[in-house]
Amino acid sequence: MNFKGVLLHIHIAQAASYEMEELAEAECVAGRGIVGDRYFLGNGTYSGRPDVREVTLIEQEALDALARNDPPLQEAPIVLAPVDHRRNLTVRGVPLNHLVGRRFRVGEVILRGGRLNFPCKYLEQLLDLPVYLPLYNRSGLNCGIERGGVIRPGDEIELLD
Repeated sequence: MNFKGVLLHIHIAQAASYEMEELAEAECVAGRGIVGDRYFLGNGTYSGRPDVREVTLIEQEALDALARNDPPLQEAPIVLAPVDHRRNLTVRGVPLNHLVGRRFRVGEVILRGGRLNFPCKYLEQLLDLPVYLPLYNRSGLNCGIERGGVIRPGDEIELLD
C-alpha cells in the first residue's frame, strides 16, 4: 500500500462536549496527545477507556460522501464541517481503515494506528443530525503518538512500514 495524503485541518476541544477549536499548528506529545486537547488533559468523554486515543483522524472523503448522501442512508445529504465531527485531524488521501497497527508520518510526527473509531449516538445528539449509520465504518481512526513534534495543515502524510 502506497499513498501520499495531506493534513487539511487540526481541531482540539479543552474538555468533553466543549466546542472544537481550529488550530494553525499543533504540538503533539508522544504518549499524551495534542497539547490543549481533552485527551491530552485527560478529561475527554472516553479518557478512562483503555484504548489509545491520543489523536483521532477522519477522512475528508467520508465527509464528502455524506454531503452527496452516498450511500443513501439518510433522507438527505448531511454537510459536516471539519469543526463538527469531533476528530482532531481531517485528512485527504489517507486510507485510515487500512492503518490499524501501522506507523505513518504526519509532517514530522509519527503516529501508530490504533482501533477504528465508530460513530456514537452522542455525536448524533450533539449535532442533531442522523450521522450514526452513514458514518459507520468510516468514522476515522484513533492513534497513538510515537514521535512528537509540530504539525500544520498542508503537512504530507505517508506510510512508514
